[in-house]
Amino acid sequence: MNTSLGDEILVENLVKGDKYAFESIFKKYYAPLLAYGKQYVELADAQENVQDLMLWLWNNRENLYFSTSLKSYLFAAVRNRCLTAIKKEKTKASSFYELSQLSGFELSSQDLYFEKELKEKIDKAIANLPSSFREAFELNRFENLTYKEIALKLGVSPKTVDYRIQQALKILRKDLRNYLPLLVYFYPMLRI
Repeated sequence: MNTSLGDEILVENLVKGDKYAFESIFKKYYAPLLAYGKQYVELADAQENVQDLMLWLWNNRENLYFSTSLKSYLFAAVRNRCLTAIKKEKTKASSFYELSQLSGFELSSQDLYFEKELKEKIDKAIANLPSSFREAFELNRFENLTYKEIALKLGVSPKTVDYRIQQALKILRKDLRNYLPLLVYFYPMLRI
């Protein structure tokens, strides 16, 4: 097993299901990826992220395509996985914030940061909706118009308005799935 094989050849062989190519990639990149991941998260989380990435690489070997080098892809993937883990921790902290609010604890500056971040995520998710879905959703949720009123304003049927709002909700639930418990508390008007 030669770990000095070029990455392009290793990837070509990996796509063909070559276990030795996978093992070579694993041996070549595991330690550097782990060291890189530890810059973002604790050792155990870094190990989990790198192992998950390697498992993903093997399970998706038949459909691999990299627009960059294998090395660049792997390091970017570890960074993204670590950042996702950090965001999950922030979500947990935000849940604690919600509970502390219900219990009467005071706000900290970190809590205010999480609420600001949540608002930014909501705004971005709504902005990314298809324009017809976004328009119907905003008229209903932010301007409190009924489906009939929206239909008159947009020149469509109430059923079309209903469809657009349901589709917007479906997309928002998917995009904001990690934040749904917080949305109920902080932004009840969204009714996601």
